[in-house]
Parts: sequence; structure tokens; C-alpha cells
Amino acid sequence: MTLRLGDIAPDFKAESTAGPISFYDWLGKSWGVLFSHPADYTPVCTTELGTVAKLKSEFDKRNVKVIALSIDPLSSHEGWVKDINETQHTTVNFPIIADSDYKIANLYDMVHPNASDRFTVRSVFVIDPDKKVKLIIIYPASTGRNFNELLRVIDSLQLTAQYSVATPANWKTGEDVVIAPSVKTEDVPALFPKGFTLIKPYLRTTPQPN
Repeated sequence: MTLRLGDIAPDFKAESTAGPISFYDWLGKSWGVLFSHPADYTPVCTTELGTVAKLKSEFDKRNVKVIALSIDPLSSHEGWVKDINETQHTTVNFPIIADSDYKIANLYDMVHPNASDRFTVRSVFVIDPDKKVKLIIIYPASTGRNFNELLRVIDSLQLTAQYSVATPANWKTGEDVVIAPSVKTEDVPALFPKGFTLIKPYLRTTPQPN
């Protein structure tokens, strides 16, 4: 199954380090990040999961639940978590799914045979409260993910879900945003009381509305 932006994220049941997971029930009304890693006891993955644990409060502030996955069994996950906690000086505080039958990996197209027919690639899915896929990023096994960038994208997604705006290149929270082309210029003052700058008819900026 190939997922695309705007598709409904598939529901599933799985075993995890936090016990049995029913994905939709676990998400509830939150945003979600589902990310896969190639294997347990591997160096890059160890740093990634440690980083996510340290950023847990940042995800919480954004009403985002995080859940990881690999195709290794639960017993492997449980041992590996101890290594992550020790080497990354943190405590893993989110579930890691055991997907040894590849059920979820195949459901989310996490195995790319030209890269490896055995291991999941570094897939990231951001899912909104309506269970729609809002972001898909795929990294090779050799490149660790930038989770601060993922937080930045989530900030953008959540902002544009509430307002008729988009975010420009390299945007960060607190900076000006771009008014959506669908908004008529004569309607801008009522919708964006902080004011706006008309650079071109199609390029109008305004202070971040929230």
C-alpha cells in the first residue's frame, strides 16, 4: 500500500513496549508521529530514539503523540531501551512497536526493496486528529533524522490547519507567514487584523496570526 498526503492513515493493532496498542484509540484526538527505524541495537537509531525522548515535552506542548516501530520483537526492544537510556542519558518515554510480521511496515510501505528487503527505512508520518496523513518523510538508513525540523514542520501544519496561511522557506515560529492565494486582498484586513505587506498580488505576508 502506498500512502499519499491527505490519505487516511491505516488503523492497526500491535504489541509495543507500552503494552497492546490500538492505533486510533491510542491517538484519540491528538496529532501523531509514527516513525520507523531499521533495526534495534544500531547506532543511528539509538541516537534518534534518545533524541525523541528528550524532546517529549516539545511534542506534548503541540498535542502530538510519538510512536516508533521496528521489525524486531518486543523482547529485543525491551533490552535495547536499556541501552538507549544508558548511552543517551535519558528515559525512553514513548511506545516502540514490535512488528516482526511486517504487518504495519507493509501497511505503511516502510520496506523499500531497492534499499533493503529486510529492514524498514527511516519513514516518518505525521497524522492529524482526523487521521489524515499530513507529512511523509523518508530518510536512508545512514542518515539520522532532524527532529527539530520535524517540530518546525508540525508548527507549520498546525498553524495552516487553523488559518488561511502558508509558511515560507526556513520559517520558524514567530516569523511572518504568507497569506493563502485563495484569500482576496480586499478580505485580508478582516481576516488578519495584525496587518499585512503586499509584495506582489500573489505574495502577501502577515505576522503569525496566533
